Amino acid sequence: MTRPQQAHVVGAGLAGLAAAVRLSEAGVGVVLHEASPQAGGRCRSYLDATLGCRIDNGNHLLVAGNKSAMAYIDASAARDTLIGPEEAVYAFLDVANGERWTFRPNAGRVPWWLFQRSRRVPGMRLADYFQGFRLMAAAPDDLVTELLPPGTAIYRRLWHPLAQAALNIKPAQGSAQLLARVLRETIGAGGAACRPLVPRVGLSESLVDPTLATLARQGATIRYGRLLRAIENRDDRITRLRFDDGDEVIADRQAVVLAVPPAAATRLLPAIVTPDEFRAILNAHFLCSVPDHAPLFVGVIGGTAEWVFRKRQVLSVTISAADRFVDMPSEELAPLLWRDVCHAYDLGERPMPRWQIVKERRATFAATPEQQRKRPTTQTRWRNLVLAGDWINTGLPATIESAIRSGFAAAHELNGGTL
Repeated sequence: MTRPQQAHVVGAGLAGLAAAVRLSEAGVGVVLHEASPQAGGRCRSYLDATLGCRIDNGNHLLVAGNKSAMAYIDASAARDTLIGPEEAVYAFLDVANGERWTFRPNAGRVPWWLFQRSRRVPGMRLADYFQGFRLMAAAPDDLVTELLPPGTAIYRRLWHPLAQAALNIKPAQGSAQLLARVLRETIGAGGAACRPLVPRVGLSESLVDPTLATLARQGATIRYGRLLRAIENRDDRITRLRFDDGDEVIADRQAVVLAVPPAAATRLLPAIVTPDEFRAILNAHFLCSVPDHAPLFVGVIGGTAEWVFRKRQVLSVTISAADRFVDMPSEELAPLLWRDVCHAYDLGERPMPRWQIVKERRATFAATPEQQRKRPTTQTRWRNLVLAGDWINTGLPATIESAIRSGFAAAHELNGGTL
């Protein structure tokens, strides 16, 4: 379509924010509508009353090769809000025997690091890594464990933790094709693309607040507490948005970006097909700090925790594909996780501090081949409506990079393919 004069962006998660900032950069007037009192969706920070400090509602790891995420951050001049090592370094601990190691690919695309035993996972042969090449030819219905056989040491110590973290699903159910895309854009692009980055302060301070400030400077209107109840259309156009506090008439040269969760999208537009199976993520936060020279995060093999992150005032745990834990009482789960935290950061028998556990039952769509086929494209049958969200078919699983990429794609589509 011809570039609209104004775009209504419904949903202020990262997908909606990405669409809004890209449209605003192109001179399109943006009105951003958000149902909750704050922006950021599943990627934000807040003050937790139990701990008495700000925490992130999840632990998200960016890598330097996330091109869309980096472009989004640069649009608000927020690159200096991220911190990370100078090279790709991933610390791991095997709780079964206490062995520690670092995964350290070299910066360039030619993987000469495979020939250095000190850079490989302990006990792994060079030939073990060539299993990863099977993924590159994955068919749409292939599962991860059909191409990366479980039961091997490299599967337990490398493929399984990477696959489960990237896909948020048990690898035996996960799409090999989606995992292949992640690896192609990270490890396959060289160690420089794998360099990990985390917020210096918090998710909101890096990924939300700078973008909101940029949008405000560019003249965008941001409205909170606006729940979209219905969408009206006539022929091939959206004509009206019915919010709980009033309507927005969509005139000619106006367009809509619908950047809401899939369940909300199908409620509003029953004609579209979206993923309808989801997986949980569990995060635990312990009021405890460690020295700045400690690793930013540690991958835990064989424990209850999977990843432990060092934050300013807390040590935070993430468990992906956490459906098996969502009904477990938090009082029983916290000591198990604290034990892994103590192992990861060598805290000895330190008593468990104040803690908070956050369970998100529908964190991401299930990254199965069947659900992948239900992911819609950005375009819709209505010429002035596009979709955005990490559940749109970006070719990636539900990640920050996928959400931002979908927002950029939505803006690109509204601009006739020139943004």
